[in-house]
Amino acid sequence: MPGVTHDDAPPLADLMPWSVAPPRIGRGWPAAPDPASLRARWEALVKAEGADRGALLEPTRSRTLHTAVGQLPGRTGGTERLARASGPCPEPVRVLCAPFDEQWLIPDHRLIDAARPELWRVADGHQIFTVETAAGPEPAGPVLLATSLLPLARPGRVRPLYRRPGGGEPNLAPGLLEHLAERLGHSPAPVDVLAWTLAVIRPGGAVPLTRDPELWSRGVALGHRMLWLMRRDGERPKLPGGRRPYVRAPLPTRPVTVDYDRDEEALRLDEGRISPVPPEAWDYEVNGARVLEQWFAARTAPAEPGTLAAIRPATWPQTWTSELLELITVLTLLAELRPQRAELTITAPLTASDLRSAGVLPVPESARRPASVLDAHEEGPEGQLALI
Repeated sequence: MPGVTHDDAPPLADLMPWSVAPPRIGRGWPAAPDPASLRARWEALVKAEGADRGALLEPTRSRTLHTAVGQLPGRTGGTERLARASGPCPEPVRVLCAPFDEQWLIPDHRLIDAARPELWRVADGHQIFTVETAAGPEPAGPVLLATSLLPLARPGRVRPLYRRPGGGEPNLAPGLLEHLAERLGHSPAPVDVLAWTLAVIRPGGAVPLTRDPELWSRGVALGHRMLWLMRRDGERPKLPGGRRPYVRAPLPTRPVTVDYDRDEEALRLDEGRISPVPPEAWDYEVNGARVLEQWFAARTAPAEPGTLAAIRPATWPQTWTSELLELITVLTLLAELRPQRAELTITAPLTASDLRSAGVLPVPESARRPASVLDAHEEGPEGQLALI
């Protein structure tokens, strides 16, 4: 994306050294676009008995009705074997299920094959998670996503901005912030480094740095704009009047198809119609898939009858329409930033060789491992105290 004058750009894997594979649920039903369906699915599971309960769980090698696991960090779900589980559903939490697709998850360790507890321990209101994608050169899609939510999106690795709860200890190469401060003449915050990274990262993960304070400021400003759009946890983004998408023809109660009319710049959900939808929003891809098509499929794809995944809203909820309109807005505004990012030709590069000479690289192995953050007890299987 951005032009560079030097090929010795440091890799993201060195600048943000601690990374974790994304959580893997192992079954589809513990996640859904609406929390009410999750509560109904849990109720159906705990009402079932014996083999029926086992079949509804959809067991894997990692999780059966008799698997013993502790609580997820920071959660209050039960720890008895699922074969004996009863009571209400653990309160669903908002997660990033796929690129730009915010859904809900039952936060119960017994339902999740690989929960990555180290991510749950640092997930709070201060945290920003980045997720690598399989993107090639844009406009194929962003190389890096950012979210305030626990990310389940695959295939890339997850890199939290902070190694500890409360925004403590940035997940940056030790000494990087100080070295940047010396070269730029001011002290960037950890989130500024992340913003710069979002704006300039190249396919393959190289992150060109600069000593030019003016260029750095422009890149950081663009990156903060991207962060705001991707996280969607503040003031809601809007397009100017006349460009805002609206429902022009009522959406059906259960739409099954989605397509795009380029001449009318309209998104069609069966006989329903939303416009204007710029081509850049419809064409926005991540990991080789159109974001809008993938989002729609997650809410309408058929589920096998008799499974917990088949428990879903009987009609299209109004909240989904609101979320779709906002998603169109976000993708449009992100696409509009591409020309500005393309103009960020990196001058006065700060190379990987420079960082090695300064002792910033290579990073110590301890920086690639999670920090010890056990400030509270965690409940192990069957209510025992977890020993970690």
